[in-house]
Amino acid sequence: MTITPLDRMSDTDLLAELKHLVERERDATVHVIAALMEVDARRLYRGEGCPSLFVYCTDVLHFSEHAAYLRIEAARAALRIPRILEFLADGSLTLTTVGLLKAHLTDENHRDLVEAARHKSKRDVEKTIAALRPLPAVPSSVRRLPAPKAVEPSLPAAPAMPTEGSNNRIDPAPEIPPAPPAIAIRPAVVTPLAPERYKVQVTISREAHDKLRRAQELLRHTIPNGDPAAIFERALSLLVDDLERKRCAAAKNPRPTTGSAPGSRHVPAAVKRDVWARDGGRCAFVGAVGRCPERGFLELHHVVPFADGGATDTANLQLRCRSHNAFEAEAWFGREEMQQWRVDVPTRSGPS
Repeated sequence: MTITPLDRMSDTDLLAELKHLVERERDATVHVIAALMEVDARRLYRGEGCPSLFVYCTDVLHFSEHAAYLRIEAARAALRIPRILEFLADGSLTLTTVGLLKAHLTDENHRDLVEAARHKSKRDVEKTIAALRPLPAVPSSVRRLPAPKAVEPSLPAAPAMPTEGSNNRIDPAPEIPPAPPAIAIRPAVVTPLAPERYKVQVTISREAHDKLRRAQELLRHTIPNGDPAAIFERALSLLVDDLERKRCAAAKNPRPTTGSAPGSRHVPAAVKRDVWARDGGRCAFVGAVGRCPERGFLELHHVVPFADGGATDTANLQLRCRSHNAFEAEAWFGREEMQQWRVDVPTRSGPS
């Protein structure tokens, strides 16, 4: 790509070029959003190996998560209100303001609300939304602050070097006072820090709070300080073990199985374990740009559909996310038949 040497332009030409570039950028953004609208409507991202449009935007188009979110929000808002594309093209709306408005647009107010947001800043749009749906005042709260940490003594400034015309004498550096004793906040523990640590902040119910307090009491012999992080880690370990046992048939000492009866849709525990282990707990669909990364909403998928005689065994079962399970059913049976199936049997994703 050849970039015009901007440093050789006059001030007038540079400003004109910048305005032209911004117009082109807006025009390109609108075309991207229009294309995303059509890709979303056809759900073409599934054939590329992505479970959602968001994953396609981040993994294939390499948008940042924030940029992908704003463009998808704008695309879905423009499906309802096509004029949004015009406002984005002329700069009277931004992706940020469209994202703020989307959740509050209704059939009754969308024309007035979009018009009111034109050429307005993010703060002004937030004020408009606040007037439309005011929220209750934040309740006052009083919290105990943690004890102050010991402050490292600051070093005195380095003495100035002599300058021309001075007496060329450098005053000796002042003595550094001894460091004050550290404030004992907690017993010192020397342990290697983990490569990554995460902060989790949640609001819990009174019942959950009482359970946490009870867990702290019962675990004093192993967690003397009642550290909530240690308790949550233990609780999550138990929860994950329970979920893997129910969803993946995980077991420390699995019992032998005879397999499923011929013609049965029942998936034996041993087959579930084998499929989950083989596929690594991840959607096994491979599209044009690679394997689907989804690890949630996973379902057992018959490669040859059960409705067409496919066996319920390890060789014919693979993990699929919900999106790709439906996608492959549509590819096998046809979209119209699958849509009719969902109307007739709304509680099932399909005959596959």
